[in-house]
Amino acid sequence: MPNDTVIKLIQPGTFNDQLTDVLRDGARALLAQAVEAEVADFLGTYADLKTEDGHRRVVRHGHLPEREVMTGIGPVAVRQPRVRDREAGADDPERIRFTPMILPPYARRSKSLEMLLPILYLKGISTGDFEEALAALLGKDASGLSASTIARLKDVWVDEHKRWNERDLSAKRYVYIWADGIHLQARLEDDAQCILVVIGATPEGKKELIGFTDGTRESAHDWRTLLLDLKRRGLAIAPELAVADGALGFWKALGEVWPKTREQRCWVHKTANVLNRLPKSQHAKAKRALQAIWMAETKTDADAAFDAFIESYQVKYDKAAECLRKDREALLAFYDFPAEHWKHLRTTNPIESTFATVRHRTIRSKGCLSNKTALAMVFKLVDGAQKTWRKLDGHNQLPKIIQGVKFTDGLEVVVKPAAIQAQTAAA
Repeated sequence: MPNDTVIKLIQPGTFNDQLTDVLRDGARALLAQAVEAEVADFLGTYADLKTEDGHRRVVRHGHLPEREVMTGIGPVAVRQPRVRDREAGADDPERIRFTPMILPPYARRSKSLEMLLPILYLKGISTGDFEEALAALLGKDASGLSASTIARLKDVWVDEHKRWNERDLSAKRYVYIWADGIHLQARLEDDAQCILVVIGATPEGKKELIGFTDGTRESAHDWRTLLLDLKRRGLAIAPELAVADGALGFWKALGEVWPKTREQRCWVHKTANVLNRLPKSQHAKAKRALQAIWMAETKTDADAAFDAFIESYQVKYDKAAECLRKDREALLAFYDFPAEHWKHLRTTNPIESTFATVRHRTIRSKGCLSNKTALAMVFKLVDGAQKTWRKLDGHNQLPKIIQGVKFTDGLEVVVKPAAIQAQTAAA
């Protein structure tokens, strides 16, 4: 069967450069091959099923009506293969159905385009200007993206965010959490110019967005409201460790909501804070001295490097030394957890790296976004981003932490049986 009987790209002069023509032809062939391979694999799964008269029960049955899907290279006309179950009626719930992964039912736009729309919205493009902006990006034949369509999509995303923000968390547990306040350039409708974010690590090592809301970064009240909302929705078990910057109202709120959770200060933020209290001429040397602390192999070595920094800088640069000294215990808490996790625990990077993309894709528009709309747009971007997040290194160690296994200098503490301990003491 010719490939263009399955999927063909609309040709009417949307693009006329040679590179785009090559991309178009290659995309058409690859998409056609992918869909054909998927339906062939599906039919192969049911190849042994036979009808009463001995014929194959599940067979090809033409194509569904053609539909357009908007992609990053413009509109693509898609003809999805249809599969027939010869022993079941159209309304039979037991009928074997074919649903291709590459072409979800009723899909009208690619996932990349789904991410593009909230980005443009946060850029300050008004609903009425979307059609013109997308036509410039996707070609003049881009359809189905009128102002009313964008408005409906926005409403859908607001509803999705609302459902996510009210989801039941009683079956969830997070071993670690990271918290930070992210300032977006998109203007909100009031003084809450910050997005408060909490990300967690599950016992399986998967990182998940737990909650976020608008608020003030230094406000313990706003952080307490967020944490209490998570707790009310079922997140009853306290995390073992929380990672955040030292300047947040988060720590006061954490102590009230989950008082047994240990604290780990972010070394990236702490380094910046210390350097801000030193002249630029001292930055390179001081940065190396700070790195010697958090890169030390053992807590004993870290303590020695910590003391050396304080001794070197406290006489002339007492504010820098005090900035480091006051968070000593919280800065070195990671040594009591598996060494494989140290690179994850010394920084709030899981939040910073994710929201760096969101932050860079927003600008200060002339008008303000409603907080509800801005949060929904950010949610769509982060929800898409978290699908690509990697598991924590050494995630097999997380169940041990839940079980109460102790770690010293990143290594598991092996507890000897009482009888062996007694023999050792007697000897």
